[in-house]
This record gives sequence, C-alpha cells and structure tokens, in this order.
Amino acid sequence: MSEEDITRILLVDDHPMMRRGLRDLLELEDDLQPVGEAGSGAEALQLAEQHEPDLILMDLNMPGMDGIETVRQLRDAGCDARIVMFTVSDEHGHVLEALRQGADGYLLKDMDADHLVEQIRKAAHGQLALSPDLTMVLAQAIRERPSKHQPSSAASLTKREKDVLKLIAKGHSNKMIARRLDITEGTVKVHVKRLLNKLGMRSRTEAAVWVVENHLN
Repeated sequence: MSEEDITRILLVDDHPMMRRGLRDLLELEDDLQPVGEAGSGAEALQLAEQHEPDLILMDLNMPGMDGIETVRQLRDAGCDARIVMFTVSDEHGHVLEALRQGADGYLLKDMDADHLVEQIRKAAHGQLALSPDLTMVLAQAIRERPSKHQPSSAASLTKREKDVLKLIAKGHSNKMIARRLDITEGTVKVHVKRLLNKLGMRSRTEAAVWVVENHLN
C-alpha cells in the first residue's frame, strides 16, 4: 500500500483508555495510521501543526478547551485536516455548532467498532461521516450557513483553485492533489486555505457538498 493510500490520524480525547482503545483499533487497519494522541484541545493544536494529520478524531467534552472551540481554533489556524467529532453527546445544538465551526462529521461513541472504522474511512475519502440519527441535523447545518458567508458563485476562484476544489470534492488528500496537479503539497495547502476563505467555508467537506449541490464537478 502506497503512502498516499494511508490516512494519518490524530486522536484527541482526555481519557487515556479511550485513546488507547482507538489506537489499538486503528492499528489493525492497513490504511489507517494513528500518528499522535492529544489529551486536551491545547495539545491538539500543537500536535496538528506538528504532524499535519489527514484526519482528526476529537472528543467533544474535554476540560478547559472543549472540542467545538478546538475545532474553531484549528480552522482559524488554517488546519485543513478532516475533523470528526467522536462523543457521547447527541444534543442537536452540539452537532450544529460543531459542524458550523468546521467539523466534517459527528459520530457517537456507542457505535460498534466496525461501524466506526467504516465511518472514519468515509471521512478520509471526503464523504460525510455521521451517526445515522443525526443526518437531518447535518443537512440543516449546511443550509443554515450565515448569509455573510453564503458563496454566490465560483467566479472569485482562480483556475488553479477550481482545479483543487474539484479534486477536494472527489475526496483527494493534499498529497494526491499535489501529485495530480504536479505542484507541491505546500502549494496545495495555500490553495485550499484561499478557496475556503473565498467561499466562506470552514471545512473541505462543506466545500465538497457545495460543489455537488452546484453541479461544478
């Protein structure tokens, strides 16, 4: 299996036993690789910058900086990893706020291990990762973006940004996009940050949904 096919994952949870269980589960899969563990939001910010993971699996309820605030700060810092909340809370207010701040999915801790791995793979490939009972909440979150952030069209994007956006919509990672477009991964990161900013979006998944809804793919 090539490096491009491996999803590098950062685990964020204040319970060491939960992190260990997740790490042990993911290490059984050839295409999922835990690259770091954080016990707090502040530590997650540091490790995300250090490891540049493809996906971050994050608890919601943590002492100090909670998961939603951590997502907000990660996005503000330009982190474009896919972020999936993994929590015991199915409160719709938490789901909506997490997605509005830039989370790419929301999974509940009562799901079985096989289903969890399946959902992580979906997120890794640019699809929406969501516990079944929360699907309608996600649709509401996407359609209730603040009006000041509503993208009118892709006209503001450069040709290269449009190329990157279409590949994001296909679930390609930065490494894959760089290879397809024959540019560096660092350049891809710059394009992703700029196009999300222009479109008023907080996550790659939101951008991918918008591409499909507007038939730009």
